Amino acid sequence: MFASMLRGALCLSLAVTATLPAGARTLLDYTGECVPFARSASGVQIYGDAWTWWDQAKGKYERGHVPKVGAVLAMAKSERLRLGHVAVVSRIVDKRVLMVTHANWSRIGGTRGQVEQDVTLFDVSPGNDWTQVKVWYRDSEGLGGSIYPAHGFIYGDKPVAELSGKSPDYVGSLIDAYAR
Repeated sequence: MFASMLRGALCLSLAVTATLPAGARTLLDYTGECVPFARSASGVQIYGDAWTWWDQAKGKYERGHVPKVGAVLAMAKSERLRLGHVAVVSRIVDKRVLMVTHANWSRIGGTRGQVEQDVTLFDVSPGNDWTQVKVWYRDSEGLGGSIYPAHGFIYGDKPVAELSGKSPDYVGSLIDAYAR
């Protein structure tokens, strides 16, 4: 029985390792664009610029406007996001606040491309449908002032365990969202 459990753990470890973006020892160690990160973190196997993911997912993956842990939020192309953006839901805080884990958003140590875990995302859409969001931005240490258009959520089937940290700041997330 122990040998069977060990084989299962090894297979799981190899499966996670096999899906890591090139050059990363762990998912959180990755440095690069948001697309390879989201693909590895969610199991959603879509390629191309982030703004194309929503349309590409049609008929391949379920899509919707209700956040679920492991789902990819596909953000639309806009003036500020010329290639769109994709982020993976790591925690649901309340009906209009969630946390995402994503790559290449804030500058960390002066450079972009790094992974941020459990970042606050606030639904500011008039219809409460996650089609307009504000995202926590490290440089301003709070929700950024920009509102970004989003298509919705793409539901994958194999999110990785590293999406969320052991003790995310739920209270800080709510304060960031509602205190402004």
